Amino acid sequence: MKILVAVKRVVDYNVKVRVKSDQSGVDIANVKMSMNPFDEIAVEEAVRLKEAGLATEVIVVSAGLPQCQETLRTALAIGADRAILVETELDLQPLAVAKILQAICIKEAPQIVILGKQAIDDDSNQTGQMLAALLDFPQATFASKVMVADGKANVTREVDGGLETISISLPAIITTDLRLNEPRYVTLPNIMKAKKKALEIIKPEDLGVDVSPRLKIVKVEEPPKRTAGVMVADVAALVDKLKNEAKVI
Repeated sequence: MKILVAVKRVVDYNVKVRVKSDQSGVDIANVKMSMNPFDEIAVEEAVRLKEAGLATEVIVVSAGLPQCQETLRTALAIGADRAILVETELDLQPLAVAKILQAICIKEAPQIVILGKQAIDDDSNQTGQMLAALLDFPQATFASKVMVADGKANVTREVDGGLETISISLPAIITTDLRLNEPRYVTLPNIMKAKKKALEIIKPEDLGVDVSPRLKIVKVEEPPKRTAGVMVADVAALVDKLKNEAKVI
């Protein structure tokens, strides 16, 4: 059984992002980049399934700039077997990524496709659902536990009311939540081994996929700075400010 995992290169979660001076987007020049945390959880889960004898191969896929090779090498160091980079200079939107993954899934025929539930740069939370629709696969989003047996996956997922467990037939799409697992520490020997693993580089045109942007960013602004707090003398003064200044009551 093959498992396909999608990973994305994003600004590291410890970095404070800055808006470009022309307000066209976020400035990523000279900032630390890393694998999207939800995708790292997805890679870890796929590797654990392989280590449990439930999968024979873990393939990681990324789409974007040539620098995405670094992200794929990290995934290979975690334990993935081989990697595919769909290289493009264009700004990829969720539908374009879903179409790329659809084409790769048709080629590779994985039984399970695991993605992070969202990327921390745009928080779209769309790619997994779009991919399931394009492939007509069952899906289990926001997974906090995954068990695979007898051609099915039992997935415990986080919902507003708590937890629910569903059973889906394979092949299927699964998107990961934070509580699914704790990704392992990548050791130096595994980093060295990852350099020797196969990394295939292709273009979207090779897959017959049009990745032209369908959405246009008009303007990006930083949130307004919070004003300093004030001390009030009593409850009456607090209510007055909430009513007349904050307009919340």
